Amino acid sequence: MIDNTVGSDDKSALQAKFDAQKIAFAPVMFQAAKVLRDLGILEYLKKAGKKGADINTVATNLKLPEYGVKVLLEAGLSLEMVRLENDRFVLTKTGFFILRDKLTQVNMDFVNDVNYLGMFHLQESVRNGKPEGLKVFGDWQTIYEGLSDLPEQAKESWFAFDHYYSDYAFSELMPLVFEGNPEKILDVGGNTGKFSIWCAEYNKSVSLTILDLPGQIKVAQENIEQMGYENRISTIGLDLLDNSVPFPNGFNIIWMSQFLDCFSQQEILGLLKRAYNAMDLNSVLYILETYWDKQRFEASTYSLHAISLYFTCMANGNSQMYHSEDMINLVDKAGLFVEENYEDVGISHTLFKCRKKK
Repeated sequence: MIDNTVGSDDKSALQAKFDAQKIAFAPVMFQAAKVLRDLGILEYLKKAGKKGADINTVATNLKLPEYGVKVLLEAGLSLEMVRLENDRFVLTKTGFFILRDKLTQVNMDFVNDVNYLGMFHLQESVRNGKPEGLKVFGDWQTIYEGLSDLPEQAKESWFAFDHYYSDYAFSELMPLVFEGNPEKILDVGGNTGKFSIWCAEYNKSVSLTILDLPGQIKVAQENIEQMGYENRISTIGLDLLDNSVPFPNGFNIIWMSQFLDCFSQQEILGLLKRAYNAMDLNSVLYILETYWDKQRFEASTYSLHAISLYFTCMANGNSQMYHSEDMINLVDKAGLFVEENYEDVGISHTLFKCRKKK
């Protein structure tokens, strides 16, 4: 059962009102933070160290109008990205993370390049159950259909976001995936082929098959050929939501990584049932996901709740980052059970090892 007592409401009215103003101006201040980063102002202050720099010095050295630097740095004070000492601005720890932290960079670029304009249509998306914000990029039912045709910057930020989270997890999971010496792995929703290529590099005898949408399969094939694994990694392009098309059988492992969160609960159940039908009692289904209730840090939970709104408005209109109990219940309904679960994988993942019920 989902815990309905998450969070507290013990802050003062004054603090609550201040927090409300932060929300009210969040889109404006987000852009200020990004511009401080992108114009090199944060980098300049980092190099200035503890002595900092005044507005004129920053503007002169970066060849920027003094007025613009002034309003940005003053916004940076409220963002706690900089502090003011004797009329000189000094970079704070928060400013440093905006500048240097890879996770923060990936998330900020993903929000700006993929989500920002489309989020204006969030209310329509909630009402209609469709990703109404996606229209800012093209006329597609889901973002997955149009990934290869997104504007270059949006595409780059989308894949950087997707790969950043998976890369940390994959390196940790290789020994676990191959502990039973699997000969054949079915990579469902294999996207650009990243996981399958990891496997082919890690184990020199395993063969893999990727299932995904035709557009994604095209990208995966290019990457596979570039790495020289076309003899060991095959691909099948299909509509993953067409439950009349069975998954191929005869695989030791069926792998679903950062995949099921892209679908509604009813759609997930259909995918899990097709996995069930392709398995025997010795087969293993691995589900790698980030669940908001399994996070060690508030920042992770906050990020996952925000990412759910990306699914609502931009991706498909009906999926989210799930609570772990949602997934466990769907696994059970599909005729499977979670034999083992591994938490704190990579940055924020949980791995479910599933088998057919006897």
